[in-house]
Amino acid sequence: MTEHGWLDRLTLLLSGEPKDREELLHLLREAERRELFDYQALVMIEGALQVSDMQVRDIMVPRSQMVVIERDERPEAFVETVVASGHSRFPVIGESRDDVEGILLAKDLLGYFAKPSERFHIRDVMRPAVFVPESKRLNVLLSDFRASRNHMAIVVDEYSGVSGLVTIEDVLEQIVGEIDDEHDTDDERFVKRLRNGDSLVKARTPIVEFNRTFETGFSAEGLDTIGGIVVKQFGYLPERNEHCTLQGLRFTVLRADQRRVYLFRVSPAENAPSDHP
Repeated sequence: MTEHGWLDRLTLLLSGEPKDREELLHLLREAERRELFDYQALVMIEGALQVSDMQVRDIMVPRSQMVVIERDERPEAFVETVVASGHSRFPVIGESRDDVEGILLAKDLLGYFAKPSERFHIRDVMRPAVFVPESKRLNVLLSDFRASRNHMAIVVDEYSGVSGLVTIEDVLEQIVGEIDDEHDTDDERFVKRLRNGDSLVKARTPIVEFNRTFETGFSAEGLDTIGGIVVKQFGYLPERNEHCTLQGLRFTVLRADQRRVYLFRVSPAENAPSDHP
């Protein structure tokens, strides 16, 4: 069906002028049922409608989980943090996490490491930080991100204390679902080895493949993925930076939302207790 064709049919379906959002959603779901558009399109439309009702506090990365760089640290001291996190932007703090002085882009470190003999002053390369209240609507924030070309904002509470951060990706994922970035493994690979011996592992990695890669012995009975194994060990849906140890491996959650876990950092756990779910 051509784009013009399904748009015409959708317009006809909506010609009854829905009285409220619930009626609109009912009509949209009916349109998907009639195959005027596919399920993924419906999810995106519902996500776009939902964003206008959500606030920054609903999706922000909490203060305790922010990956930050201290203003007076040398690049050699914090580069491991930059590489391990896989993020591209980092709040630069002074005396505490309430004292955010700017944003450092990982790419701004390239010049220094290309010529390490040169003096490095983080204030010379960091960008101004943008601050937004917890109550800001996501649709307004997205519009602001687009207008200012910023990709990250620091979230503050009613007392001007830092309560977290939010990125343009966080907002877009509420509409389109998970977006793979430079921190995610390739679509064709479930496991990505890091130089320090750790690995990035997608939660949907089949248990059989995980066992083969890491020489473990997890049982595939009742569960299909390593994510299922780890979540079962927690006993609840873990958040970013939470970790547990299984069969001599430490699993740290790197990406998760309110519905599922997406990505782990897996590293050897020396002398760790071994559980066998």
